[in-house]
Amino acid sequence: MNNLQNETALIEAVLFMESESSDISKLAKICGFTKEVVNEALENLKERYISEDSGLELAWIDNGVMLSVKHKYIENLKDHYGKKNEGKLSRAAMETLTIIAYLQPITKAEIKELRMVSPDNMIHLLKAKNFIKETGNKDVPGKPIQYGTTKDFLKHFRLNTIADLPKFNESDMDRFELEGEIR
Repeated sequence: MNNLQNETALIEAVLFMESESSDISKLAKICGFTKEVVNEALENLKERYISEDSGLELAWIDNGVMLSVKHKYIENLKDHYGKKNEGKLSRAAMETLTIIAYLQPITKAEIKELRMVSPDNMIHLLKAKNFIKETGNKDVPGKPIQYGTTKDFLKHFRLNTIADLPKFNESDMDRFELEGEIR
């Protein structure tokens, strides 16, 4: 670790105070540092949190960084800090969320075509959990609502961007054919 101890401590304090991820520019502005100093301080924190005696880690979410509990400790803390099933989704909800995440923006009719069942209940549930949102209307007759994922989706699944979703192999892609074309 280099000599940026005070700067690193201040960045750590800001990350502790922020409830959402913060990008480098925001951290630089809050602390009055250059982006280079912020990057060095984040590297210092990353080194500190790699240690086995730390329960925290830096999580990169939506092109920003935040402090997070190390994934291996979350199970131990669920009873006290949240209901066990709070973050769990049913198979139907996960299927619907997967379709939306990979094919966004997508309409209810398109989801129904893929799942062969009405997605109304799953869309309501996923909106209530703030994993999906309405992103606009498709430019076709009737102007159906299109859906996409939210920052909370990225945060929950520990993704920096939607591009960080796992890639599909050839057999998986066959499942995502819509109107004869892979989207």
